[in-house]
Amino acid sequence: MNLDIIIFFIYLLSMLGIGLYFTRRASTSPDHYLLGDRKLGAPVTAISMQSTSMSGFMFMGGPAQAFQEGWHALWYAIGDAGGSIVNISVLGKRMRRLSQLLGSLSPIEYLENRFESVAIRVVGAVIAIVFLFSYAFAQFIAAGKALEAMSGFSYEWALIIGVGIIITYTVAGGYLAVAVSGFIQGVIMFIGVTAIGIMVLPEVGGLTGLNESLRSIDPSYLSIWGKDLIYYGQWGVIIGAVLIYAIGYMGLPHVVVRHMSMEKPNTAKQAVLWSAGFNQLFTFTPYILGLSAIVIMPTISDPEMVIPELVYTFFPGVLSAILLSAIMAAIMSTCDSLLMQAGTTLSRDVYHRFINKRASQKQVLLVSRLCILIGGVIGIIVATYQPPTVFTLVVFAFGVLGNTFLVPYIASVYSRKANKVGVLCAMIGGSVTNIFWELFSLQGITGVHPFLAGLILSVMAMLLGNLFGKTPPSSPVLEAFELAKLNRDIPKNLEKGIHEGLAIEAQNITKFIRNKEKVTNIALPANAKMGR
Repeated sequence: MNLDIIIFFIYLLSMLGIGLYFTRRASTSPDHYLLGDRKLGAPVTAISMQSTSMSGFMFMGGPAQAFQEGWHALWYAIGDAGGSIVNISVLGKRMRRLSQLLGSLSPIEYLENRFESVAIRVVGAVIAIVFLFSYAFAQFIAAGKALEAMSGFSYEWALIIGVGIIITYTVAGGYLAVAVSGFIQGVIMFIGVTAIGIMVLPEVGGLTGLNESLRSIDPSYLSIWGKDLIYYGQWGVIIGAVLIYAIGYMGLPHVVVRHMSMEKPNTAKQAVLWSAGFNQLFTFTPYILGLSAIVIMPTISDPEMVIPELVYTFFPGVLSAILLSAIMAAIMSTCDSLLMQAGTTLSRDVYHRFINKRASQKQVLLVSRLCILIGGVIGIIVATYQPPTVFTLVVFAFGVLGNTFLVPYIASVYSRKANKVGVLCAMIGGSVTNIFWELFSLQGITGVHPFLAGLILSVMAMLLGNLFGKTPPSSPVLEAFELAKLNRDIPKNLEKGIHEGLAIEAQNITKFIRNKEKVTNIALPANAKMGR
């Protein structure tokens, strides 16, 4: 076996070691296994959130899109550069406080508790399970293709080995293993893509030389409308391309769960700085490498393998193994989070909520691990048939999840008037619109991106549903909503009392309300009248 392959497998086994290291701690309670006991600091929160968000798409789908469409692909990067800042700034603090006050261990459970509707949990769980696994299957394909190129194994064996390690450490170590490995993988991603960019960009004469070469090949590569001006005049496509990553992260359960697991609400301030710096330095390079490949290797048969081919072209064997580990890091950091969240949804939001409400902590943990394992095995089987390209599958799953949950999550922390009817309408309207837009290729007919169409329908459905909804949130939920708005940490005595009795419904808020004299010791804003 070559030394570069040995180095690469050492990296894979290191990630496995992280999962095994956290096994015992993860097994102590559902809170530890599903949220890392809400103890994650700013660097781990921010970097793991970004590595989870970006996935193998940034090393395979993004460069392939730039290779095929030219500078138009950078619209996605522009949105991505600011996506983390928007996500953490808008949801971070309030969702961290409110999720703990409501005793919620999953993003879907949080919505049920916030809007007091079993239907929301049912609809949310079904959509989340289907599209989280779809998203994960796209990463499985990317993992198999990447490891095949690196190791020389057949695609099937590469898929089994790569994904098998991901499944193992996720099942063993739970959320804490996923978050810590995501942080390490994010650092590897950044170092890897930066090193590749430093070597490749001078070969095309920098950005100026790259643009001159692209102009000589086909001037439309330089157009904001895409190669051959395929999207000419379609501002709805461009706006959607920017928004899907600029605000879409706020609708992804496996991403927003990072808000719930932060050590404290104010962790969000530092997390914004970490994620903003990471994004500005990382986001654009993979797309520029895709553009560079048009000049350097115009006849490549599979555009999704642009970065692996560039690495093999410009770096010697051992170094190429280290850099190609960055690709697997990107894939693994998303795979494990998707599997973790899908397993959480199945165990917490389906099994514990509807099948066995009296399940013990050990039973919930066991079911969660089994769901991750079984889902991963099914994913390997599906991925062997290599359904649509990584880019197509990722954007589709990303768009549906974003259109389903984005508006409800924002409403949950900013709107007192939002009710369960409005939320249900927003979830169904946004997801169905995106699905139909994709299935019937309505983007080409309307000139509107599927994500933008779904977002518009989701907002309209929320507004209309709120008008017709007859049941506003209860007083305990509104009490928690007002407390979550405070620009300060929840007092330890209240936080402890609320946190310890984690329950399916917001029972702890009721206990909190009964002890109102504690609340009166907190200086509320003048316009925040409790129980209004």
